[in-house]
Amino acid sequence: MNIYQHTQQVINSVKEKTNRVLLFYSCGKDSITLLDMLAKNFDEVVCVFMYFVKDLEHINKYINFSKKIYPNVTFIQKPHYTLSYINSSGLFCTPTKTRILKLSDIIQSVRLETGIDYVFIGNKQSDGMNRRIMLRTYELQAISPHKLVYPLSLWKDKDVLKYIEKNKLPKPIQYGNKRSNGVGFDLDVYIYLRKNYPNDLQKILSVYPLSEKILFEYDQAQERERKKATLQQK
Repeated sequence: MNIYQHTQQVINSVKEKTNRVLLFYSCGKDSITLLDMLAKNFDEVVCVFMYFVKDLEHINKYINFSKKIYPNVTFIQKPHYTLSYINSSGLFCTPTKTRILKLSDIIQSVRLETGIDYVFIGNKQSDGMNRRIMLRTYELQAISPHKLVYPLSLWKDKDVLKYIEKNKLPKPIQYGNKRSNGVGFDLDVYIYLRKNYPNDLQKILSVYPLSEKILFEYDQAQERERKKATLQQK
């Protein structure tokens, strides 16, 4: 059995129980691939996008494209659970008292809101040792006892990118050279937005103004390197 057959077997196993599913969607390659597969197999797919700052242009492009291409797909947007840590600690903002959340809290919330039990997630065994150990304990190495489903369990990054290219799907957002975890307080994200989507950067800075320190320190380091190079040339 190849990876495509395994993925379809996992999807078919869930199809026998329901025609409505949730997908945690991030605009990354794994969720882009999964959305295409699920939209072709289920009557209704509700995507859950967890945001750091809502209504960013470069994110909305993917969401709007998906809703246009897949008529059976809708989106729910929720604050990213890590914001509860960020806002509580006052990282780049004024500290606020808030309940600390985990991913499981977001999952429970959208299950109650939609009445949908099965949740699809794009994690793969190739993502790391902990994921590999976890997924290998599940039914078909992909379906947890808590109805969390990982159809790409046996895939590698190159397989996902090949699927995207073959099916002419939108290329995933690539903020930098390293593996992307989505929008966050990351230097690669800030550099990418400053160059390509300055309005999105300003939206983030309007909510987390102290995070401008990320770019300030980068620019200062770059300036020091330029001065050093100039002195070496003399």
